[in-house]
Amino acid sequence: MQQIHLGGIDYAILIVYFAFVLGIGWVLRRYVRSSEDFFLSGRSIPAWIAGLAFISANLGAQEVIGMAASGAKYGMMTSHFYWVGAIPAMVFVGIFMMPFYYGSRARSVPEYLKLRFDEKTRGFNAITFAVMTVFSSGISMYALAKLLELVLGWSFHTSVVLSAVVVLAYIFLGGLTSAIYNEVLQFFLIVLGFLPLVLLGLRDVGGWDGLTAKLDTVATNAGYAAGAWSDSWRHLDAASANPMGVEWFGMAMGLGFVLSFGYWCTDFLVVQRAMAADSMTAARRTPLIAAFPKMLFPALVILPGMIAIALHETGGGLLPIGSDGTPNYNLAVPVMLAHYLPSGLLGLGLTALMASFMSGMAGNVTAFNTVWTFDIYQSYIRPGQPDRHYLRMGHVATVVGILLSVAAAYATTRFNNIMDMLQLVFAFVNAPLFATFLLGMFWRRATGHGAFFGLLIGTAAAAIHHGLALSQGAAPGLKGGFLGTVLHTYPSEMAQNFWTAIFAWSACFVATIVISLVTARNKSDDDLKGLVYALTPRLTDRELPWYKRPATLGVVVLGFTLVLNVIFW
Repeated sequence: MQQIHLGGIDYAILIVYFAFVLGIGWVLRRYVRSSEDFFLSGRSIPAWIAGLAFISANLGAQEVIGMAASGAKYGMMTSHFYWVGAIPAMVFVGIFMMPFYYGSRARSVPEYLKLRFDEKTRGFNAITFAVMTVFSSGISMYALAKLLELVLGWSFHTSVVLSAVVVLAYIFLGGLTSAIYNEVLQFFLIVLGFLPLVLLGLRDVGGWDGLTAKLDTVATNAGYAAGAWSDSWRHLDAASANPMGVEWFGMAMGLGFVLSFGYWCTDFLVVQRAMAADSMTAARRTPLIAAFPKMLFPALVILPGMIAIALHETGGGLLPIGSDGTPNYNLAVPVMLAHYLPSGLLGLGLTALMASFMSGMAGNVTAFNTVWTFDIYQSYIRPGQPDRHYLRMGHVATVVGILLSVAAAYATTRFNNIMDMLQLVFAFVNAPLFATFLLGMFWRRATGHGAFFGLLIGTAAAAIHHGLALSQGAAPGLKGGFLGTVLHTYPSEMAQNFWTAIFAWSACFVATIVISLVTARNKSDDDLKGLVYALTPRLTDRELPWYKRPATLGVVVLGFTLVLNVIFW
């Protein structure tokens, strides 16, 4: 792979960025006086800051590296992770679900489950969520370490230690507030760092028309119809007709409903940012404000991967080849940085990459320390302690979360596209959890036993399906087939993930209904006020200007998204 040589100005940009990151944590440390300050920013963050943090918390390695890798591996169909797999769910969480989260004054998603169902449901979700955040943080750590090792020649271990120490320092000092303000800084860095890369790449391939012509060659070389890499919906009539190996039902149900709503509506990593807002209205607007830049992000993070695969196929081996003989799609962005950006812009691009990785790590670690401290430690290990005690435990949990992330980084080496691994984790954790939330918020008859055993059955269904299925060309193990018999082979890992999520959600949904109907309610209607839609007073926002009303913003967002889907059909 082409080595990147940094000039003095590039190093200067990197040093200034690291100084800013640590400086923000140092300045904000004086405002952290209680556990609520550390874990929820004292609920004092303005809507626009919370909105940018809401999107930036999702801008880790899985977004910047993973979406570019998916753009190279699957083409324009990767846009579905935004226009189908994110925006509708963000609108739903802002309009319908945020009133429950913010209004209940729950400090975390598992704590909401305790209020709605019971203690055991909260405990199960707290444990599975803690595991998921560690894996997600590890993915970002792996991506950063691999970037520095392969591109700058730094050792993998040194890179891991450096990233861990910097993230640990600014979270330890300033808690969630520090993470949120750093995420806003990182949002602008990512835009400034990646925009020149996209513009230079597009100019090189002859604009959008030139890119689609080259991608037609990529598609036909892979045995698909021309347009399979540059259209989003046109080739979803059959799983064999597109590189993602999924048909329209698997896409709409697996990604568009189960995985997207499961992630955006129940993942405390992103919900925590909205819960830090300074009012209910600001909390509801947070995901809607985030949706506007989110719908445009395919241009920044997917296009570099599509340009990279176009140049790789038509220009002779741009991407490095992995040990399994396939291109290492995870290196699409680093390769593009080395290929296009001159000194100065290169430093900005690398800083944007590092910002995305540390944003992903920090977001997951702050969510981990909150869930561990409130939902596991305070609930089961040391209840009834002074607030200062839990603040100290939050600091300890931050250190432990970073150390566990280091271990998770090594598991990531099994995948040539980190989005494949991430969606697999979501299929196990978020998919059944969304079924529980959907029934809990809109069906007052759902019981604690139904929710708990429904989650267990849904998670087990995901494990059984994954253990009996395998993607084409994969070896049994982490990627599936570990139960000894492979009953179905999927065209791609992503298709397998989508169907794993569908099975997990369906099993949890049905099991929760059946078990709830045969068990007694453990919560009265009075207990469920503010927690179930039918028992919660409707919010009115008529006194607000039309452009600040969540429902109006939601309609505008969905309208723009529909237009984008039609344009790139």
